[in-house]
Amino acid sequence: MTLFLVIGGIGLVLLLASLVFGDLFESFGVGEGGLSGIAAGVGAVVFGASGVIAFSADLGFVWASVIGIGFALVAAFVSQRLIHRLAATEDAPPPPLEGAFGMTTATTGPGGGEVRLEGVQDLEARLAWADDEIPAGTRVQVVAVSGSRVLVRRA
Repeated sequence: MTLFLVIGGIGLVLLLASLVFGDLFESFGVGEGGLSGIAAGVGAVVFGASGVIAFSADLGFVWASVIGIGFALVAAFVSQRLIHRLAATEDAPPPPLEGAFGMTTATTGPGGGEVRLEGVQDLEARLAWADDEIPAGTRVQVVAVSGSRVLVRRA
């Protein structure tokens, strides 16, 4: 029974570490498109739990191992499929801002300002700066991006 408890415990640690710190297998270049750390952790936890239950029911070590491996494989497969399905629903990265056009909403210059960009799906004005002072209401184009701020010039 100790073997099942140890493997289940290792699986629990792997599962929690993968949930908190990100997938551990991807950190080492393992598991891309294959088995993730979360699925391996789930499989190990299920192996340990089902092995302990089967062993406690007096089925013997061999049958407990077979049952544990069977349930672990099914659990790892199902969790890996769910992980792939969830990963496929992630949002696409935002479009690049360089070259986007917009309108200054406040006077914008080297000290800062604001612009509203066209077609970028921004809900608010974006912080901006320019090499020369540009009055509010002037059409501009994004030249560069620094974090959430954009460098603009007259269009």
